[in-house]
Amino acid sequence: MTESSALEIEIATRRLMAALDALESAVERRRDADRDENELATRIQALGADRSRLADELDGALVKARKLERTNRDISDRLDAAIVTIRSVLDTGEDS
Repeated sequence: MTESSALEIEIATRRLMAALDALESAVERRRDADRDENELATRIQALGADRSRLADELDGALVKARKLERTNRDISDRLDAAIVTIRSVLDTGEDS
């Protein structure tokens, strides 16, 4: 083997090692990217579940708020009627 052949083999070996190192780095970056993508998908799925749960809770709260509003109106109407009745009784008592 001549000195130039040995040098060419050494250069080719270094290029091959550099290419293998670059490939290994690329594989590792891809693995990291895939892991990040999976974590993101998991987070998105969790956010979707939270959104659904919160939407259900909001619907329940709205129903409860409407019921409370109706109850408040009913109580207000009853209090107004009671006030009118009391005033009427007081007015009748003053007229006597």
